[in-house]
Amino acid sequence: MSRLVLVVVLLFSLTACASGPGSPKLPYRAWYVGLAAPRHMEVWVEGVDVLDKRGYSFVHVAGGVAGYTRKPEGWHKGGGKMKPVGNVDLPEFLFLRWQSLVEPQAYKITIRIPQWVRDEMLRPERVFCQGSKKWKDDYRNAITLGMAPGGIVKVWVGGACLGFTEVGRFQAKVEPMGPYKGRANGQYMRLEPEHKAYIDQHGIPYGSW
Repeated sequence: MSRLVLVVVLLFSLTACASGPGSPKLPYRAWYVGLAAPRHMEVWVEGVDVLDKRGYSFVHVAGGVAGYTRKPEGWHKGGGKMKPVGNVDLPEFLFLRWQSLVEPQAYKITIRIPQWVRDEMLRPERVFCQGSKKWKDDYRNAITLGMAPGGIVKVWVGGACLGFTEVGRFQAKVEPMGPYKGRANGQYMRLEPEHKAYIDQHGIPYGSW
């Protein structure tokens, strides 16, 4: 099944919605969720949901494609394809569902975000930003979710000019209903030919993440 067709079929069930009114009081307009995976270990993120620190739930704040590291083995230090999360307070829990296309397998996980991470996301730090070549007050306003075959999830917190700090390494569970909780009739997103060729030749480096 092509990605375009599946996205259209599931569009209404994946539309973002929120149960909480009002805008949170944050020092920036939005925080970010970064989606990442090792090179060639292609993933399709079905959705990231949030329970924020006020107890409000927000569905599908991020999803789709991820950013990839430079090599299949090991991890980079945060980053990824960033998705802004506006009008949502800092997260208490993140709920992640994704397809590991190289296996293929569907996974799900609930990640509790520690208080020290939220504290870091609110603490300004004076830093020289290489991108703008200027000194500025920057925030660690991004949480990256790194997904690898076998259901491995790595989490980092950081910012564009401040770098990233590891939050933890987690083990996701297999989604017993399959991709999109059974709504895709067991059909996974198509693995891109480049990644398929790499896997056919080199296999999946389990244990390196």
